[in-house]
Amino acid sequence: MKCLARSFSRGHSGSSHRDHPGRHASTMGSSTEHACGSGPSAIFVRDLWMTYPGKRQVDPTHVLERVNLEVLEGEFVCIVGPSGCGKTTLLNIIAGFLRASRGEVLVEGGPVQGPDRRRIFIFQEGGVFPWLTVRENIGFGLDRVDRSEHDAVIRHYVEMVGLSGFERSYPRELSGGMRQRVEIARALAANPEILFMDEPFGALDYITRFKMRADLVRIWEAERKTILFVTHDIDEALQLAGRVLVMSRRPATVQEVVEVDLPRPRDLDSPAYLERRERIFNAMGMSPNAI
Repeated sequence: MKCLARSFSRGHSGSSHRDHPGRHASTMGSSTEHACGSGPSAIFVRDLWMTYPGKRQVDPTHVLERVNLEVLEGEFVCIVGPSGCGKTTLLNIIAGFLRASRGEVLVEGGPVQGPDRRRIFIFQEGGVFPWLTVRENIGFGLDRVDRSEHDAVIRHYVEMVGLSGFERSYPRELSGGMRQRVEIARALAANPEILFMDEPFGALDYITRFKMRADLVRIWEAERKTILFVTHDIDEALQLAGRVLVMSRRPATVQEVVEVDLPRPRDLDSPAYLERRERIFNAMGMSPNAI
C-alpha cells in the first residue's frame, strides 16, 4: 500500500477475550504527519511538552517539546533515541503514569486520565511475582474472566510463550528469558488493547534477546495487539517494528519516522535493511560503522 506524508507546522500548539485482526497503521512525526493504510487510532499525541521543575523553581529541565505521533490499532511501533532523551518519559505519559506539562494525549479516542487495565506496561526490570508459580502469575489478572474460561486462557498463553511443562515452576527456577516470557504471557492473558514495553529485553544476554525478539514478533502476528516499544537498540527496533520513531536529543521531539516495510523475519544483511539502519544512525548523529 502506498503511504502518503504531509508536512505540518511545528508551532505550539476483565474484558472479554476476543480476536483483534491486524491493521496497517500510521504516525505523525514532529514535522510530518504520516498516513499509511487505514484504521482507528489507538494512540494520538499532539504538541506534547514535558518540563521537570528545578530546585526552588529555578533551572527547570526541558525533556520533551512539540512531540506529535499517531499509532493505529494493531501496529507495532518502536521508539529509539539518544540515551536520556526522554523515551521512557514519553511512554510513561502515554501510559498515564505521568502528566505532561502541556499537549494532548488520546488513547483509544479518549484523554488519558491515568493507568488503565486495558493498557499494560511491561518494564525492563520485570514484574513477575516471585511467590507465585508460572501458572499463577499468568492467571493473576483474570479475576474478571469466567471460571470456565480461566484455565483455557492460561493454557493458551503458556503454550504461546513456550513454557509448557513449567506451569508449576517459580520465577527463581527460571532463566531471565523465561521470566520475561511469563510477564508477556500475563500481560496478554489480561487481553489488553495496548502493550507499552520499556526495554523489556535490556537485561538479557545477546542470544536470549535475539530469541525473545523472534518470539515477540510471532506472538504479535498471532494476537495483533497494538505495541509501543522503547529501546536503545537500533537493530532491535528494526527487527521488531513496522515503523521506528527516532527522537532527537533533549529537549526531544520525533525528528524522523522510518518505515520498515520489510518481510519478517528480517534479513539483517539485505540492502533495504541496512539502508534503514543507516538512516536511523544518521538521524541520531552516529555512524553505523562505529558500532
